[in-house]
Amino acid sequence: MRERKPTSNSLARLKEQLGQISDLSNVASLLNWDQQVNMPPGGSEARAHHLSTVESLEHTLFVADETGQLLEEAAEEVISLPYESDDASLVRVAQREYEKMRRVPESLVTERAQATSRAFDAWQKARAESDFESFEPHLERVLELTIQYAEAIGYDEERYDALLDRYEPEMKTSQLIAVFEELKSGLIPLVEAITKQGQRIDDSLFKRRYPDQAQWDFGTLILEDIGFDFEHGRQDRSTHPFTASFSPLDVRLTTRVKPDRFQSALFGTIHEGGHALYDQGIHPDLIRTPLCTGASYGVHESQSRLWENLIARSRAFWSHYLPVLREFFPDQLTDVDVDTFYRAINRVQPSLIRVEADEVTYSLHIFLRFELEQALLNDELDVAHLPDAWNAKMEKYLGVVPPDDARGVLQDVHWSGGLFGYFPSYALGNLLAAQFYDKAFAEMPALPNQIGAGDLGPLLTWLREHIHQHGKKFTPAELVKRVTDEKMTAESFLTYLREKYSQIYELDTSR
Repeated sequence: MRERKPTSNSLARLKEQLGQISDLSNVASLLNWDQQVNMPPGGSEARAHHLSTVESLEHTLFVADETGQLLEEAAEEVISLPYESDDASLVRVAQREYEKMRRVPESLVTERAQATSRAFDAWQKARAESDFESFEPHLERVLELTIQYAEAIGYDEERYDALLDRYEPEMKTSQLIAVFEELKSGLIPLVEAITKQGQRIDDSLFKRRYPDQAQWDFGTLILEDIGFDFEHGRQDRSTHPFTASFSPLDVRLTTRVKPDRFQSALFGTIHEGGHALYDQGIHPDLIRTPLCTGASYGVHESQSRLWENLIARSRAFWSHYLPVLREFFPDQLTDVDVDTFYRAINRVQPSLIRVEADEVTYSLHIFLRFELEQALLNDELDVAHLPDAWNAKMEKYLGVVPPDDARGVLQDVHWSGGLFGYFPSYALGNLLAAQFYDKAFAEMPALPNQIGAGDLGPLLTWLREHIHQHGKKFTPAELVKRVTDEKMTAESFLTYLREKYSQIYELDTSR
């Protein structure tokens, strides 16, 4: 039950103020979506000004003295409400963000918006031509402004904390390192054990050509089956798959389709579909408030990784969907059975590209990026030396070296957008996906059978009830405790990987 108190004058005025701020934020997001999906190449300079204007207006309105006064008055009015109530959560979350953003000068917001818009355009061209030098000055400027942002926000322990907090509220870098060390301690030996077995899995079925339109159509079918609402959402194509939400009533995802990389569109679509389901599942009462988003980027990532890996890479899922897929690709899959397909989509192979990595080696890509970000932010690494540092860490963690920068340091869009501190959320999402799935399974023992029958509705209903509807009302630590009665840990994820891949690779688990 959603407990409410009659809206007071100050609380009503605060909601309207925050609603306007939310509108401006969503307009900026819409401009970003358009830049990556529809905008002609020559529009980047104009778009930089559009974004800087909108983001500057959003920032100015949010940090205004009037907003602070309304927050103070509203805090007194909701003081008797339960912690989890919508109104108490709205004031609590908005106050926390207000105190941070008050420290950031408007000029810095404007400069960052312009610099990142230009950097995105430069990154697209540099990636296409594998030309890091052309992107280098843009990245240097974005990094400079990002450091200014971190210093303006402030931090207790280290600079990275200020950036990590944007994506994982109230998490410290020291806590992240502890979680990563727990993950590494179990993950790296597993990768080594699988590697020693050699490549005993045949995935040649993915070397066949799969027509673009049929890939798109099958992806659309899967999106519909997992519960994506096309009345309030759409799918488009982009250089780098992503999801943009302007409201639970308008959620857009993108994918990329390659005839010779069937897995790219398939799992990219399902991954982004997981994000989209979260966005569409936020309670309507939270629309036009700071609560109308995920609890954190790691929690958001848990939803995409859960659907992409724990569901769509399971044997149960393909026992139902392989016959359906074969109808789309009869020539390519006529000789492929469920066991062959299941093993092929779960082949472990250290690779160059993060978004196409298997679920065992995926987190190694995140360790690499996290360490490089720390070095850049702590003035221990120059941007000019980033490609060499990238290649060295690729060899250290994955045993492969990129042949060019397009498949190396330029492969991800994030740094062009100033998203330093974002990458750890991907690995945290893996851990949380396993914890949430374990809890869902404990409460719904029939879940594997439902998945095997193509009945995915019960899982979505469970996720909506326990996670999606709450938006950002709780910190990630609070939400994880609320849902699982545990703190975030790597244990569930490591157990899942060991059990699954010991069976696939016939590993000796007696030692």
